[in-house]
Amino acid sequence: MYRGYPIGYLLFWENGLPGEHRVMGMNKKQKAPSLLIVDGQQRLTALYAVIKGIPVVDKDYSKRPIRIAFHPQEQVFEVANPAIQRDPEWISDISLLWDPSSSHYRFVKDFIERLRKTRNISEQEVEIISDAIDRLYSLQSYPLTALEISSSVDEEQVADIFVRINSQGKSLNQADFILTLMSVVWDEGRAELERFCREAKKPSENNRPSSYNHYIQPSPDQLLRVSVALGFRWARLEHVYSLLRGKDLQTKVFSEEQRDRQFKFLREAQAYTLDLQNWHEFFKVIRMSGYPGSQLITSQLALVYTYALWLIGKRGFHVAPHRLRKALASWSFMVALTGRYTEGTESRMEQDLAMFRGLEDPEQFVEVLNRQIDAVLTEDYWEFTLTNDLATASARSTGQFAYYAALCLLDAQVLYSKMKVSELLDPSIRAPKAAIERHHLFPRKYLQSIGIGERRDINQVANYALVEWNDNVFISDRAPKLYALELE
Repeated sequence: MYRGYPIGYLLFWENGLPGEHRVMGMNKKQKAPSLLIVDGQQRLTALYAVIKGIPVVDKDYSKRPIRIAFHPQEQVFEVANPAIQRDPEWISDISLLWDPSSSHYRFVKDFIERLRKTRNISEQEVEIISDAIDRLYSLQSYPLTALEISSSVDEEQVADIFVRINSQGKSLNQADFILTLMSVVWDEGRAELERFCREAKKPSENNRPSSYNHYIQPSPDQLLRVSVALGFRWARLEHVYSLLRGKDLQTKVFSEEQRDRQFKFLREAQAYTLDLQNWHEFFKVIRMSGYPGSQLITSQLALVYTYALWLIGKRGFHVAPHRLRKALASWSFMVALTGRYTEGTESRMEQDLAMFRGLEDPEQFVEVLNRQIDAVLTEDYWEFTLTNDLATASARSTGQFAYYAALCLLDAQVLYSKMKVSELLDPSIRAPKAAIERHHLFPRKYLQSIGIGERRDINQVANYALVEWNDNVFISDRAPKLYALELE
């Protein structure tokens, strides 16, 4: 921008709703938001944060300022650091230049005076410095090109427009649209989602209840999917956005009544989804299925969708707590073992939700779950499908992790140890080395020495066992005939 280069289009989408929603701005400059940002949010956020000196929220939901430094003579920018902050040749934070409480003239004069205290400055340098700072100050008048899309254009077309004009940007998804709409219509709802996700990342202070757990650090769009599944019984989000805007899917007409009714469903579902008692009760289901923590979880989306089904069983069918936990634990194990939600996730979940339509009582809910488990985990699955799936060199095999979960359920001991697998997979243990490691029963170099060099053969699941890390170090690359008897 300082050099006059273009920074791309901004793409806005007309809200298509009446303007009585929350206002943006302060005092007399308040304005009801009529446009949603489709493309350019990062650019606008960065510019606003730097020019106004406002902290931004990073990916860990922590507020931090963006401090950009400027060297007037060399006319270069850098992210501020301690060395720059001590160097009088630099403006360590350009946000101060636009501070309304200070004048532009005084800012330039103070900078030159500070510089003169460290060295002599020629009149030519003063002119260069003044011109450079003036040019920087005038960036607040930099012209931006904005395109506005009519509210009559649907979200699929908007996404297509976005991709066409911004080939390097990420593709928009339906969750992006809904979360943006929540920021306009129900900002406190989105704030609740973000706060819940932020608190899930680290233990709470003073031992107060929080969403922190050892299984998942959810994102707002993941929890949104849970609320949508619970409130609307849909996994596909393509029509949810239109409904939340108040659009009648038949007549294509917007209605405030329709919008308010659909947002009421979402509010109720989200409150149930973010209820901390429900959240932590659900993790008992995952522990009952044998998975002690995130180290054996290969798909976060599998957890998300299983949580949605657990909430539906609890809220929609009133299944008794212990029975629901047992049924969903079996379901969770099947999902994790087979990688049920790894491909075509929305379609797969849509099919699962469809199984419960028309059902009314808890018996039917549990029966449908069990029937589906039996249909997937057949005798042929155990004898043929799983056997073939285990013939892999994948480091994160769903079958291998399910085997470890089974060892936890069976209270099995770690190989060559009196400690149990479940004890050493305790997620609360945090040490430089993992408590247990995967050990090649026939070590890699030993196999290579006898002519077996294919990675697929060496790293087969059947060649792995869990051992304590110090035993793994002791075994090293020795042949089983050299280490097994000694350790046994």
